[in-house]
Amino acid sequence: MMKSITGRITLIAVLTAVSVIVLLPSLTDRLPAGWKDRMPKINLGLDLQGGVFLRLAVDIDKAIENTSMRYADDARAVCRENGLPVLAFQKIGDGGFSLRFPPGDFASRAQATLKDEFPSLDVGPGPVSADGATVIAHMKPAEIQAIRTNAVVQGVETIRNRIDQFGVREPQIVAEGDDRIVVQLPGVKDQQRAIELVGKTALLEFKLVDEGASVEESLKGSLPEDDQLLYQKSTDPQSGRVTKTPIVVKKRALLTGDTIKSAKVNFGNQVGGAHVSISFDSRGAKVFDRVTAENVKRRLAIVLDDTVYSAPVIQERISGGEAQITGNFTPEEASDLAIVLRAGSLPAPVKVIQNVSIGPSLGQDSIRKGVRAAMIGALLVVTFMAFYYRFAGMVADFALVFNILFLLAGMAAFSATLTLPGIAGIILAIGLAVDSNVLIFERIREEVRSKKTVRAAIDAGYDKAFYTVVDSHVTTLITALILFQFGTGPIKGFAVSLSMGVAINLFTALVCTRVVFDYLNARKPMQALSI
Repeated sequence: MMKSITGRITLIAVLTAVSVIVLLPSLTDRLPAGWKDRMPKINLGLDLQGGVFLRLAVDIDKAIENTSMRYADDARAVCRENGLPVLAFQKIGDGGFSLRFPPGDFASRAQATLKDEFPSLDVGPGPVSADGATVIAHMKPAEIQAIRTNAVVQGVETIRNRIDQFGVREPQIVAEGDDRIVVQLPGVKDQQRAIELVGKTALLEFKLVDEGASVEESLKGSLPEDDQLLYQKSTDPQSGRVTKTPIVVKKRALLTGDTIKSAKVNFGNQVGGAHVSISFDSRGAKVFDRVTAENVKRRLAIVLDDTVYSAPVIQERISGGEAQITGNFTPEEASDLAIVLRAGSLPAPVKVIQNVSIGPSLGQDSIRKGVRAAMIGALLVVTFMAFYYRFAGMVADFALVFNILFLLAGMAAFSATLTLPGIAGIILAIGLAVDSNVLIFERIREEVRSKKTVRAAIDAGYDKAFYTVVDSHVTTLITALILFQFGTGPIKGFAVSLSMGVAINLFTALVCTRVVFDYLNARKPMQALSI
């Protein structure tokens, strides 16, 4: 008997020591650096430490249009490779395009070729005239639906990658409905920087500058068909004044950012200031080598989201697959640009439709109120148990202390995020812990009234209440797991704290309280039980 009691007391003592070691770094910074830095901590959620809340709308139609244009570019490339001259290209709606060919059998041959090469397109004949024939292509409905679904899913993943590299702990990034993304960034103070990082599409393109086109005429609206007018943005490092210089570039991108292998911030050398060094994968390196070899002494514009960052003259062929993006960046701007380039571009533009900056003062106020509610609740419960069940109630209060300690230590061990709903889950778990003891004590009372000895009454009380306590906790645990699986943000925080509380309740209610009664009985058989 004593051996079993010693084992249980040792187990509780070890768990208590480990819990204190794990929990202390979350409660105070006055600890040795090695202890403080190596131990996980409880993270505070957006509602407790402040931060940024963003709701983004994904431009699904733009994603469909972008995909359609990529199909059009690929279709023209395939036609060129097969000796089928394309006279003109025209966009049709958001998901289609047409290609015009000279008289002859070019259109029919192109139609057959495109059907074979692009199974995701519905390809058919278009209008025929004396100067040629047209082929019309539309994306199939299944392809459009796949783009709709993937635009949000890929958007969530891309934003998550960016935020992870930004260094935010415990961000919440989830899809909402068919075309919304909700982003919560606890601890982030610079709202504008977060919006720019999250919302940047990051479509990187390398385009030739059209030196023959007149910028003045382009500004008046006279722009060659294959060109587009963009602006090169530069910031005065002294005054911070931003200027935009118009520049005419070719519409067709010679290379895009999907071939980037790495991007990092560098300083100094001949470029001066902060700049972003990028390297391409093997395919991108080959294309970049060919592009620079064919366009020596021409200007190559580096375009990100339709903004020109630099347009240097290609002095010589550049092999090795490396390039630099300059633009009078501050170190923070260069760091954010490198992050979005490494994380990849969004499949579709996103628009911020709601942004809320939550100040830390509101979080502190919430913490204060939450802690006060928990303290008042715990005090009332402790008082009631001591008053109603007397000595046994004080034993339950003793177990409650361990319950709260183990629960907070468990949250720290898993680096869980504590939110206001999480505090509510902890308070509910405290109530459930006491409820378990009430079930057990009422069974013991019944056994005491039937004139059993104290030891027999305690054994029978725990045995009879065991399955009831387990059943009630299992059903609560199932509910919490369902909330965790299908809930989002605060609901998940509530489910996590409640699940951990339920699991710990079983241990404290069935082990911690009983070991007290067993120890007292083992020392000297109890003649009466205050309950």
